[in-house]
Amino acid sequence: MMGRGKFLLFAALAAMLVVGGYVAVEEGGWMAEEPKLAEQPQAEDGAEGLTGQSGGQITGEAPQEQDDEPAGNPEGSEADAGGGTNGNAPGETNGDAAEQGGDDADGGAANGQAGQDAQDDGQAVPAGISNGEGGVVAVVAKPESIEALVNPFNKLPEDYAPTDLVYPDVRFTFSEKIEKRMMRKEAAEALEKMFAGAEEDGIYLAGVSAYRSHETQEALFDRYVKRDGYEKARTYSALPGTSEHETGLAVDVSGSDGKCAAADCFGDTKEADWLKKHAAEYGFIIRYPEGKKDITGYQYEPWHLRYVGIDIAEELAASGETLEEYYDAVPVNG
Repeated sequence: MMGRGKFLLFAALAAMLVVGGYVAVEEGGWMAEEPKLAEQPQAEDGAEGLTGQSGGQITGEAPQEQDDEPAGNPEGSEADAGGGTNGNAPGETNGDAAEQGGDDADGGAANGQAGQDAQDDGQAVPAGISNGEGGVVAVVAKPESIEALVNPFNKLPEDYAPTDLVYPDVRFTFSEKIEKRMMRKEAAEALEKMFAGAEEDGIYLAGVSAYRSHETQEALFDRYVKRDGYEKARTYSALPGTSEHETGLAVDVSGSDGKCAAADCFGDTKEADWLKKHAAEYGFIIRYPEGKKDITGYQYEPWHLRYVGIDIAEELAASGETLEEYYDAVPVNG
């Protein structure tokens, strides 16, 4: 009996050791690793630091950076394609890309403006010249050319200034040798010949205003706006950079008495009549002819002459066309 009792005691002790060992393992062994799974958010925090990009930024900041870039795309491309002569924020990649696209569409024209060839619409607008479609304003590629088209959609470079300005030896309505008495050398020589030719016919002309610097045109236009309002001023005065007077190739004239100088009544004078018939013989055109306001953008100005050379001047006089029509750059309405 004692042997059987020892055996039972031993078995009981063994059972107790097994149960105790299982509990010990459950509380401090492999099951004890389970709570570490609850600490996984710390690992996720670390993962968010990586997906936040650059320097451990948190993920909440990344979407803001991504939103900024798409917002720049339409602004950059629209500004370059739709009329920002210079585009907005020229340092931005999107703006530069749009500008490069404009160069390609323009056939490599030096002014770098987009859409000048009417984007395959079949229009014959020469490369580098704008007809105003989409509000595009081109920068004149060769401002020194006597044939350059300068108008509201084709502006001179901001820093352009003629290098061959001289004082033509002709009568002006004032005696001072100042800026507005100057013209480029070739135009000045042609003006001298035209005044002499007019005198042979008993017509005595006088210069009223010739060259204007960019700064002078700015001041003049601002003064007209204050006096008559912006819209009215635009009908008879050019925005800075788009005035032919800045080329040194344009001159306003009157009779020697100065009456009707730069005024509508000049159109009814014998001087105006002579210019209509003979100005082209000397390389000048009446730049803003009657009935062409929708094309030139300006009301009839019989006093405003532009030197373009005899060949073009005589061709335009014969056809009755404007310089815009000559270049197939009639402005697109609307």
